[in-house]
Amino acid sequence: MWTRNFTLYFGARTISLLGDAMMPVASALAIGEVYGIAGVGYVLGLWTASAVLVMLFGGVVADRIGARRVMIGADAVRVVTQGLVAVAFLDGAPPYALLLATAFLSGTAAGMFEPGVGGMVPLVARDPQRANATLKIAEAITHLTGPALAGVLIVAAGPVVVYTVDAATFLVSGVFLLLTRVSVAKPAPSNVLGDLRRGWDEFRARSWMWSVILVWVFWGVLVIGPSVPLASQVIGDDYGWVMAALGLGTILGGLVAIRLRPRRPLAAGAVAVSAYVPVPLTVALGLPLPLLMAGHLLGGCALAFWSVMWSTSVQTRVAPDVLNRVNAYQIAGSVAGMAAGQALAGPATALIAPRTFMLLSTLTTIAVVAALLLIKPVRNLGRDPEPAWASVEEGRRGTAPAINL
Repeated sequence: MWTRNFTLYFGARTISLLGDAMMPVASALAIGEVYGIAGVGYVLGLWTASAVLVMLFGGVVADRIGARRVMIGADAVRVVTQGLVAVAFLDGAPPYALLLATAFLSGTAAGMFEPGVGGMVPLVARDPQRANATLKIAEAITHLTGPALAGVLIVAAGPVVVYTVDAATFLVSGVFLLLTRVSVAKPAPSNVLGDLRRGWDEFRARSWMWSVILVWVFWGVLVIGPSVPLASQVIGDDYGWVMAALGLGTILGGLVAIRLRPRRPLAAGAVAVSAYVPVPLTVALGLPLPLLMAGHLLGGCALAFWSVMWSTSVQTRVAPDVLNRVNAYQIAGSVAGMAAGQALAGPATALIAPRTFMLLSTLTTIAVVAALLLIKPVRNLGRDPEPAWASVEEGRRGTAPAINL
């Protein structure tokens, strides 16, 4: 698996994830000191909104010119935005308009970057499942170390240094991607609306895919989205330990996914999601810290295993020339549900106690597992030795010439 291309892509993805993990903490501590909680909220909210809004177009562009080129451009934009914020903090209090502008540009770059993440994996790895599992482990490690690194740098050296380091992570990512060499099919001439329509048609044609995303929207609204704001309020000062256990579970789930190759990956992943039930349940019951950590350890393992099964299924069952667009649709659907859940978490607490809401999240998780297993296309989706699209695409268009990117 550790070919030159995969090693470079792994390095690029890992260092980019580290930069992403640093940003929320850096923003909360540095911007919050100057503009307060509301100031932080508007900056992070604008970042998320801009990422979601351009994600579909990111998929179109990635399919047109290659995911690698789009990702390099996105990294270059984030080097500039984070560098500008670092320079602005030299004067102590950067203009809030500048913070909003850089958040918008950085979020837009992130939205353009994300659809190509999954699309690159089949181009740099012969075994997508092992590659996805390895990348998931790296993601978990960066989620553990990124916030801690940002916090230490803020305290020890100040916002100028932390934003400079953040910019450097995207610079290194871009260089690694620049050194990666992949070949993709040259796309036929088309227009943006036609490309979006083609991506939507491919997404809609796969009932196993859109049905999962539909279920995932409800899970994002009622479980994943509200989880952090509500659980952190209930658990209090021990929340950091609980999140560390969740991260460790994600690493273990990635290791399991490297070895375990079920014949029906989505069915196995759905069964694994049932191990997420202890996450909201332990919070709802107010259990002691060791049991909270054990529950979140299981939950992290469950999410990682499902994520690898899902990513591998998408990458091996969607034609390369539309993979980035299809990724954009399925990611946008998942993120939209989670964002709605985050936004509704605050108002929901005015109507229902946080622990009671977490109990509702527990029941929703059980319902999600049942729904996934009851949907026949999801339950029966198998692991094909050859991509399911190969003969259809070759018959439809013929073999397209490859271009080096």
